[in-house]
Amino acid sequence: MQASSSLDILKQKLLDCQAVKFGDFTLTSGKKSKFYVDMKLASTDPEILGLIAKEFAKNMTDEADFIAGMELGAVPLAVALSLETGLPYSMIRKTARKHGTGSRIEGPSEGKAILVDDVATTGGSNVESIKSLVDEGVEVVQVMVVVDREEGAEEKIIPFNLDYRSLIKISDLVD
Repeated sequence: MQASSSLDILKQKLLDCQAVKFGDFTLTSGKKSKFYVDMKLASTDPEILGLIAKEFAKNMTDEADFIAGMELGAVPLAVALSLETGLPYSMIRKTARKHGTGSRIEGPSEGKAILVDDVATTGGSNVESIKSLVDEGVEVVQVMVVVDREEGAEEKIIPFNLDYRSLIKISDLVD
């Protein structure tokens, strides 16, 4: 009997915690879908969050100075990967602050970054995050997502010439 890989365990945990829901949903992109990936259910579970961080760490480039994640869903992933690797992390605000520094980035904002995200669909929010970092002078070297819904995100990121990796393709979770 073959031992389960850590990715197989992660896939099963995502299903067990009901991070994949079935019904009629409207996604951030505005698209309609018969299923929804609610990674907040997974990223708020310490065991699953730890598994995600370990898988990200196995797949990340060694040339990054820090990890970045867009609020809200990617922040726990960035924190967990930071704890796993010892690299600092930054949080990307959805909009610039109207007070203080006015920056969209909280935390390190110089050098090379790995962008992490929970779910990628069309890639719009990934591209927005990449542009926010680049606008601050950061060189993004890699994008890693937990689940790729296989609806164009990877193709949208190709023009940025970045290493794009997903731990799990939606076709591995949904028939």
